[in-house]
Amino acid sequence: MENSKELLELLLPSFIVNHFTFLTSSLDEDYLHLYFEEKNDTSLFISKKVESKGFHNEVIIEDFPLRGKLVYLHIKRRRWRDVNTKETLQRDWNSIAKGTRMTNEFATFLKEINRYQ
Repeated sequence: MENSKELLELLLPSFIVNHFTFLTSSLDEDYLHLYFEEKNDTSLFISKKVESKGFHNEVIIEDFPLRGKLVYLHIKRRRWRDVNTKETLQRDWNSIAKGTRMTNEFATFLKEINRYQ
Protein backbone atom coordinates (compact mmCIF):
# COMPACT_ATOMS: atom_id res chain seq x y z
CA MET A 1 0.00 0.00 0.00
CA GLU A 2 1.19 3.42 -0.90
CA ASN A 3 0.30 5.20 2.35
CA SER A 4 -1.61 4.95 5.59
CA LYS A 5 -4.72 6.59 4.05
CA GLU A 6 -5.23 3.52 1.88
CA LEU A 7 -5.05 1.27 4.94
CA LEU A 8 -7.49 3.49 6.86
CA GLU A 9 -9.90 3.36 3.90
CA LEU A 10 -10.03 -0.44 4.24
CA LEU A 11 -10.65 -0.39 7.98
CA LEU A 12 -12.81 2.65 8.72
CA PRO A 13 -16.05 4.24 7.57
CA SER A 14 -15.38 6.38 4.49
CA PHE A 15 -16.72 9.58 6.06
CA ILE A 16 -13.99 9.36 8.72
CA VAL A 17 -11.19 8.96 6.18
CA ASN A 18 -12.54 11.68 3.89
CA HIS A 19 -13.41 14.38 6.42
CA PHE A 20 -11.13 13.78 9.41
CA THR A 21 -7.38 13.78 9.93
CA PHE A 22 -5.85 10.78 11.65
CA LEU A 23 -3.75 12.03 14.58
CA THR A 24 -2.50 9.05 16.55
CA SER A 25 -3.41 5.69 18.03
CA SER A 26 -2.91 3.79 21.25
CA LEU A 27 -3.04 0.06 21.74
CA ASP A 28 -3.25 -2.10 24.83
CA GLU A 29 -4.18 -5.69 25.53
CA ASP A 30 -7.90 -5.33 24.76
CA TYR A 31 -8.43 -1.96 23.05
CA LEU A 32 -7.36 0.02 20.01
CA HIS A 33 -7.99 3.76 20.25
CA LEU A 34 -7.81 5.85 17.07
CA TYR A 35 -7.81 9.66 17.32
CA PHE A 36 -9.19 11.99 14.64
CA GLU A 37 -10.03 15.65 14.21
CA GLU A 38 -12.23 17.19 11.56
CA LYS A 39 -10.36 18.77 8.65
CA ASN A 40 -10.51 22.54 8.28
CA ASP A 41 -12.51 22.31 5.06
CA THR A 42 -14.91 25.19 4.55
CA SER A 43 -16.06 24.07 1.09
CA LEU A 44 -19.40 22.80 2.45
CA PHE A 45 -20.29 26.32 3.58
CA ILE A 46 -20.59 27.59 0.01
CA SER A 47 -22.80 30.62 0.62
CA LYS A 48 -21.06 31.79 3.79
CA LYS A 49 -17.65 33.08 4.73
CA VAL A 50 -16.59 31.09 7.78
CA GLU A 51 -13.53 30.71 9.98
CA SER A 52 -12.52 27.83 12.22
CA LYS A 53 -13.15 28.45 15.91
CA GLY A 54 -11.77 25.35 17.60
CA PHE A 55 -13.39 22.03 18.39
CA HIS A 56 -16.33 20.54 20.22
CA ASN A 57 -15.66 18.06 23.02
CA GLU A 58 -14.33 14.73 21.83
CA VAL A 59 -16.87 12.03 21.01
CA ILE A 60 -15.96 8.36 21.42
CA ILE A 61 -17.60 5.89 19.03
CA GLU A 62 -17.28 2.12 19.05
CA ASP A 63 -16.50 0.54 15.69
CA PHE A 64 -15.91 -2.99 14.35
CA PRO A 65 -13.43 -5.00 16.44
CA LEU A 66 -10.07 -5.71 14.80
CA ARG A 67 -7.96 -8.76 15.59
CA GLY A 68 -9.85 -9.37 18.83
CA LYS A 69 -9.46 -5.80 20.06
CA LEU A 70 -12.34 -3.41 20.69
CA VAL A 71 -11.94 -0.33 18.49
CA TYR A 72 -12.83 3.14 19.71
CA LEU A 73 -12.78 6.17 17.42
CA HIS A 74 -12.05 9.41 19.28
CA ILE A 75 -13.45 12.18 17.13
CA LYS A 76 -13.10 15.92 17.58
CA ARG A 77 -15.55 17.86 15.44
CA ARG A 78 -14.70 21.36 14.32
CA ARG A 79 -16.80 24.43 14.95
CA TRP A 80 -16.92 27.45 12.65
CA ARG A 81 -18.13 31.02 12.92
CA ASP A 82 -19.85 32.94 10.17
CA VAL A 83 -17.67 36.03 9.73
CA ASN A 84 -20.65 38.27 8.86
CA THR A 85 -23.35 37.14 11.30
CA LYS A 86 -21.06 35.79 14.07
CA GLU A 87 -23.28 32.68 14.13
CA THR A 88 -21.58 29.47 15.32
CA LEU A 89 -21.85 26.67 12.75
CA GLN A 90 -21.07 22.98 12.57
CA ARG A 91 -21.60 20.20 10.08
CA ASP A 92 -24.35 17.69 10.70
CA TRP A 93 -22.54 14.36 10.78
CA ASN A 94 -24.90 11.41 11.12
CA SER A 95 -22.08 9.02 11.97
CA ILE A 96 -23.46 7.64 15.21
CA ALA A 97 -26.35 5.19 15.23
CA LYS A 98 -29.25 6.73 17.11
CA GLY A 99 -29.34 5.70 20.78
CA THR A 100 -25.84 4.17 20.67
CA ARG A 101 -22.19 5.08 20.73
CA MET A 102 -21.43 2.96 17.64
CA THR A 103 -20.92 3.83 14.01
CA ASN A 104 -24.01 3.27 11.85
CA GLU A 105 -22.17 0.52 9.97
CA PHE A 106 -21.29 -1.37 13.15
CA ALA A 107 -24.79 -1.00 14.61
CA THR A 108 -26.32 -2.30 11.35
CA PHE A 109 -23.92 -5.24 11.36
CA LEU A 110 -24.83 -6.18 14.95
CA LYS A 111 -28.53 -5.84 14.19
CA GLU A 112 -28.16 -8.11 11.16
CA ILE A 113 -26.24 -10.89 12.94
CA ASN A 114 -28.72 -10.78 15.81
CA ARG A 115 -31.49 -11.85 13.37
CA TYR A 116 -29.79 -15.19 12.78
CA GLN A 117 -29.44 -16.18 16.42
